[in-house]
Amino acid sequence: MLDVALVADLVTDLPSAVRLQRLARTLRERFRCGAVCLLRLQEDVLVPVAVDGLVHEALGRRFEVAHHPRLAAILASRASTLFPPDAGLPDPYDGLIEQQPGQPLHVHDCMGISLHVEGEPWGALTLDALEAGTFGDADREALERDALLVEAAVRVTRLEQEVRALRMARQGTNPPIEAPEASEILGHSPVLRRLLQELDVVAASDLPVLLTGETGVGKELFARRLHQRSPRRDASLVQVNCAALPESLAESELFGHVRGAFSGATADRAGRFEAAEGGTLFLDEVGELPPPVQAKLLRALQEGEVQRLGEDRPRRLDVRIIAATNRQLADAVREGHFRADLYHRLSVYPVVIPPLRERGGDVLVLAGHFLEINRARLGVRSLRLSPRSEEALLGYAWPGNVRELEHVISRAAIKALGQGAHRDEIITLEPEGLDLPVHLEVDAALPAAPSGETQSQTVTLREQVEQAQRRAIREALAAGDGRWAAAARHLEVDPSNLHKLARRLGLK
Repeated sequence: MLDVALVADLVTDLPSAVRLQRLARTLRERFRCGAVCLLRLQEDVLVPVAVDGLVHEALGRRFEVAHHPRLAAILASRASTLFPPDAGLPDPYDGLIEQQPGQPLHVHDCMGISLHVEGEPWGALTLDALEAGTFGDADREALERDALLVEAAVRVTRLEQEVRALRMARQGTNPPIEAPEASEILGHSPVLRRLLQELDVVAASDLPVLLTGETGVGKELFARRLHQRSPRRDASLVQVNCAALPESLAESELFGHVRGAFSGATADRAGRFEAAEGGTLFLDEVGELPPPVQAKLLRALQEGEVQRLGEDRPRRLDVRIIAATNRQLADAVREGHFRADLYHRLSVYPVVIPPLRERGGDVLVLAGHFLEINRARLGVRSLRLSPRSEEALLGYAWPGNVRELEHVISRAAIKALGQGAHRDEIITLEPEGLDLPVHLEVDAALPAAPSGETQSQTVTLREQVEQAQRRAIREALAAGDGRWAAAARHLEVDPSNLHKLARRLGLK
């Protein structure tokens, strides 16, 4: 019974994500359907917060209500909505339900209900099935009863968040706020969760933060989160791309100038520091600043004041500094290209943004986000990854990180249309269309292939991915003394998924 299982979870101290995920799984079992999705309404966008039965990348989707008539119909009514199998409205989950080989991809039955918390719209709950006739009037009535318990679970989750916020306030820590912008950082990997928790703590302070990481990891998004979770969130966040500043204009751009300070200065002009008064100044690619500007930036950090070019009087400012770079500034200091005193001022709290290859399944969540963007942009019914494509994305090293992933998905979607795919069909992206760079040389250090498996001089993408997966699993097992549960934790994957993958790779 759903009510017994859910009430047990309501009185148990569980992380909110775990509670909602268990709720989705229980609902799927109760209604014997293909998939359940719990979505949070953020402005005019529905964001999945818990799914069961949908592919992993569905968590990265963002459904604009105006573009999805079924979701709009569900939100428009307080009663449950049942769509008949022959309904002409496109289903947002077409192609996203987990399936066995040969099973159809189209959703044939769908129902849903809007959710309200404290009288305000909170989101929606949707149930989908691959078989026509799965849902009937009795299921509609059952969903309306169960929705009350779902809303209670959401309310408990909100109360727990408020209690945590009060505790943090008593401890003098700025409580995190819920903001649509924060959802731009997508993923659920342990390394990302730890990083976000760390950022939420340091956000409450005024310490300068230095974000480091490879090109394409999204340092700007993490800087925005720091600002949004800080006491300065109601003031401006001013961004400066230091790499794009011409050396002759860098000082004027940052600190401003007065009329007549140089040829072409026809009027007084405030710099970026003054524009960020009371807020945050984000110095992206700070390692590219020319030495003369580095000296003046150091003074601004030390004294809390800036001086416009051509002006004698300094101006006191209250600005929090967040800097970012993909360079090793410590090496630049040793080589004499960056001031040591400025480096130490900027890196009071250094934060390393992990590369995409270290974030495990976040690759698929982010891929889902980019798939939905391209689905809407190109006007296609559904855009999805094949299981082989998912494996390819998980096995690739992503030297260009999130930015490279975005470009790979966009190119593959356009290529599929160019090769004859129809916009009114479910378009499945295969590995061959992803155009991921591969090395044709076989690594001599790879573990021996299972019996019956041959290696050739030219190795296909799928073979390379499988070889890398076998090597990673064997290394994780060795590190965990042969224990599969320890290997799953090491690889940051679900244990059941690891067992399935190992059987398919011939390791079990």
